[in-house]
Amino acid sequence: MSDIEALLLGLLQGLTEYLPVSSSGHLAIGAALFGIEGEENLTFTIAVHVATVLSTLVVLWREIVWLIKGFFKFKMNDEMRYIINILISMIPVGIVGLFFKDKVEEVFGSGLVIVGCMLLLTACLLAFSYYARPRRKEKISMKDAFIIGLAQAAAVMPGLSRSGSTIATGLLLGNKKEKLAQFSFLMVIPPILGEALLDTIKVAKDGAQAAMGDLSLSALAIGFAAAFIAGCFACKWMINLVKKGKLIYFAIYCAIVGALTLAFSL
Repeated sequence: MSDIEALLLGLLQGLTEYLPVSSSGHLAIGAALFGIEGEENLTFTIAVHVATVLSTLVVLWREIVWLIKGFFKFKMNDEMRYIINILISMIPVGIVGLFFKDKVEEVFGSGLVIVGCMLLLTACLLAFSYYARPRRKEKISMKDAFIIGLAQAAAVMPGLSRSGSTIATGLLLGNKKEKLAQFSFLMVIPPILGEALLDTIKVAKDGAQAAMGDLSLSALAIGFAAAFIAGCFACKWMINLVKKGKLIYFAIYCAIVGALTLAFSL
């Protein structure tokens, strides 16, 4: 992977992680276009995902500090309920990560047909949530947090947008759009960091050189920085877009990209 390819893929990851268009799907398409595969692609993907988590910490630092302060009051307050909802939302994806990680990695290497299909499914979810008008709720309940967590677990499929699935599911459940983007971005921090820890252990066992393949440190650093900077902008942008309810445009985009991906891969 060249430095230019790393820069482009890093920017792609940072932008698409928060926009409801599937970062994993776009990374798979980008890697296929550049001819990048195997351990080199996996290592780079892990690095840029961690970079976007760090961008979430930067953009939502006030909310994170609020949660930490509330937690150390050691009483059942709004902050503690929010933390409990995040923990509940992690259960489905935790089960998938612990028991089906190898199967998920097989799916990621199965070609672009699955990516195209999942992008079309993302388009359907976004369109349905745009036109649905359920009764609105003031707060995200524990039941809703678990259901949104199921959507996050399903979004391990390449091409099925995590942010699109979780936000669309929350909207269909009647949760306020002003709260959903923030919850969607915060709930993904523990799973991604947990996955990064597991992959770091794997690298330690296999050896760093084997995990890096032909990926240079400069390309990895450039991709990481690009994903972090693009993620900061995209995170803020997406929160405003969800508040304005303009997800239908992303449904159209996902439908077009999904159809084109299927057309070129069949």
